[in-house]
Amino acid sequence: MPPLNVGNQQPRTPLNADEAWRTTAGRAARTVLFFDFDGTLAPVDDDPTAVQPAPKVLAAIESLAPLVRRIAIVSARPVEFLREHLGGLDGVDLYGLYGLEHSHSGGETVTEPAALPWVPTMSELADLARAELPAGTLVEFKRLSVALHWRTAPQLGDAVQEWGRTQADRLGLRVQAGRMVLELKPPVDRDKGMVIGEVIRDAGGAWYFGDDVSDIKAFAALRARAAADPDFFGVCVAVANPETGQEVADAADLTIDSPAALGDFLTEATHHLT
Repeated sequence: MPPLNVGNQQPRTPLNADEAWRTTAGRAARTVLFFDFDGTLAPVDDDPTAVQPAPKVLAAIESLAPLVRRIAIVSARPVEFLREHLGGLDGVDLYGLYGLEHSHSGGETVTEPAALPWVPTMSELADLARAELPAGTLVEFKRLSVALHWRTAPQLGDAVQEWGRTQADRLGLRVQAGRMVLELKPPVDRDKGMVIGEVIRDAGGAWYFGDDVSDIKAFAALRARAAADPDFFGVCVAVANPETGQEVADAADLTIDSPAALGDFLTEATHHLT
């Protein structure tokens, strides 16, 4: 494994992945493992409804869950989608729509109250997008957000983004750019960085695995925690991709080649933690 710099403490002797897991083993009961879903646990697909976790990923997470304090999936997907696609994993917390929804260890889904009044606006926006955007644009309505995809028609990217940003300005929405997608969200203060920052307040360590620009806020939350507490051990892991991969890798401590490679990486990690 290539060397990596861990946490936000400088200077720090470079560690490789095996050494990082061995360090984690000494504090596993106080460590949280966070994962994005699309592009991290599952490869990105032209049809966002058709994605499935990569081989070995779910089995590895199931093996890791009893070895660490918590495992959490933090995604732009709704909680219900995550629940269906993770095969009923036991003891895993789900944070959907960048934290606007959450479910702890298989419990009920809780929605951020401030976001609920925006559901009708999002529904109307999805209808408008389907009516006005050119053929080839995929409009994904998520109840509390609308994602505009142009993966199957890359030439539409500029037009879709211009339309989306214009609508966001008109309606007072927030915009999240991603891998050939633009997502419009309510103006509610919830993002991946905030979720991670809250969960790790009293943790002894955390790993975050992500592939897209929204995951950089999660990396920043780990680094902020490490800066505030020299005993905290944080590792930021990027899963490579051809669209936003370099920007995310530049913000990470370690890069993994693909969701499939992540399955192997996590399987190996269980040997260090047992």
